[in-house]
Amino acid sequence: MTYFELSQFMKTFQTYIYTGNREADLDLMEEEIQELFRLGMIDVRFFRDAKLTIIKERQVLSDKN
Repeated sequence: MTYFELSQFMKTFQTYIYTGNREADLDLMEEEIQELFRLGMIDVRFFRDAKLTIIKERQVLSDKN
């Protein structure tokens, strides 16, 4: 899964995340994914893949700095 695919998936739940700050976007996405999982709206496999995508994106950001 890519960052783009994850953001497109979030839109299916009417969740549009864009703050202009990629780190803040990742924080908000992580919170939303955790909430969707807690509510049983996504399965554990998708939750895991989404979390890994967020972790990878954070690593890319830290490598740039």
